[in-house]
Amino acid sequence: MGILKKAAILGLASCIQGLAMAVFLFPHFIPSGGAASLSVLFNYVFQIPFAVTLWVLNACLLGAAVKWLGKQSALWTMYCVTVTSGVVDVSGSLITGTVSFVLVDLLIGSILFGFGVGILFRMGASSGGMDILALIISKLNGYAPGKMLFIINGSVLLLTGFVIDFTIILYAIACQYVATKIVDVMINLDIKGRLTRLGNY
Repeated sequence: MGILKKAAILGLASCIQGLAMAVFLFPHFIPSGGAASLSVLFNYVFQIPFAVTLWVLNACLLGAAVKWLGKQSALWTMYCVTVTSGVVDVSGSLITGTVSFVLVDLLIGSILFGFGVGILFRMGASSGGMDILALIISKLNGYAPGKMLFIINGSVLLLTGFVIDFTIILYAIACQYVATKIVDVMINLDIKGRLTRLGNY
């Protein structure tokens, strides 16, 4: 399977993930993961701009991804980060208000988010942030990527909740729980091994 087909599949997964955040989660101010929560926390405590924290965090984690996951994985991850960010930026400018009630949007957004991340994980890429750390730990210790992602993001979200607003963080943890369950389902599915084999190119 060629690079263009892999890029198309990863691009589609990144778009799904970006739409989940921009359309269903962000309008309710629900953080989609640990990286977003850290940027909120650092801005609240130290007045560091959101973009600076996100950039530094992703740069450090992508450096680790090159060492532990390989250059190919890091490059694909950067591609996915770019696509996801672009979709969030464009969709966010078009969305006015919420789609439905917070619990409905939370469920739909979490399922779509987990579906997108699950495809990326199967193909050896990620959307950046804590996904990279979860992939590294999973590769080193054999733990389920979804479980590791839930533990990492859950810990950061709890810390952010204690400092800023615990109600929103409860929604965020629920989002992470549902999304990471979907990720593990996607990881364990045997879709004729196609996505897995693509990730090895």
